[in-house]
Amino acid sequence: MKKTKYIEKILEMQKNSAAEYLGIKPVDFDENFIELHMPISEKVKQPYGILHGGMNMVLAESAASIHAAYGRNLDEEVPVGIEINGSHVGMASDGNVKAIAKVANRTKNFIVHTVEIWHIETDKLLSTARVTNYYKKINK
Repeated sequence: MKKTKYIEKILEMQKNSAAEYLGIKPVDFDENFIELHMPISEKVKQPYGILHGGMNMVLAESAASIHAAYGRNLDEEVPVGIEINGSHVGMASDGNVKAIAKVANRTKNFIVHTVEIWHIETDKLLSTARVTNYYKKINK
């Protein structure tokens, strides 16, 4: 599937979801990585005016899960997140962030991604995460 078609499919699938509400958008991908962007709006800030660490984890899991779906027959199986862990190493209060998820390990039933969250305007690392997805069979 061509990149533009897959990105269109992702955007269609995100309708009325947390990803759409938060402004998460796919930018680039291939079989080994995906890049998503998200604006730092009031919706994603903690009371102190900085990007909420939980939003970084939402972005990380979104990147890994969207990428995990690439190339799979979603009529037969869907990726479901079963583990995420992360560390916050920086802060940002405005601008945009990007998540870059790379495949660390892939098997028939699981896929593990390492994800880095970067502040786009300063090129500063904000968070790192590891996300594991399981391919759940769909009962027909």
